[in-house]
Amino acid sequence: MAATVPEAPNEGAEGVVSFPEVFKAFAKFGDSKSAGETITLSNTVKWFKQAKIIDGKRITTTDIGIYFKQVAKTKKALNMKEFNQFLETIAKNKKVSVDEIRQKLASSGPPATTRTTTAATGGAVSRLTDHTKYTGTHKQRFDESGKGKGIEGRTDVMNDSGYVQGFKSNNP
Repeated sequence: MAATVPEAPNEGAEGVVSFPEVFKAFAKFGDSKSAGETITLSNTVKWFKQAKIIDGKRITTTDIGIYFKQVAKTKKALNMKEFNQFLETIAKNKKVSVDEIRQKLASSGPPATTRTTTAATGGAVSRLTDHTKYTGTHKQRFDESGKGKGIEGRTDVMNDSGYVQGFKSNNP
């Protein structure tokens, strides 16, 4: 562990983000309330996949889960010290170098959302989202440009002026 600590500033100088910075980024990912001090199992799996450490043969997501829970015991997340212990455990059991795993994790960069689900745009979706095809009361929920009116388009606004419905001018 002491050999990897001096390397972090050198890597940062070359433009590569240091291991603690990437740890903090993945710890915060998907949780707006997180301070980045502890990382969850799901974020660890995401990080390992992005770093291409999980290959499906030598190291799998199941392995990550087993060794993560072995270190975490009953906790949901690991701090930096415990995470380093987790890395040492998985490296020892899978006969992989800890430095190699750390290097791959540090060089993986910040969390990315590359393979996320995109919005469907074909066939039925385009017909259902086209406001010009709406009829009846649903048509009144949009203005001329196709923008929704919000609550005004969904409720009938009551006229509290005191005049009856058939009266043409509200000015007395």
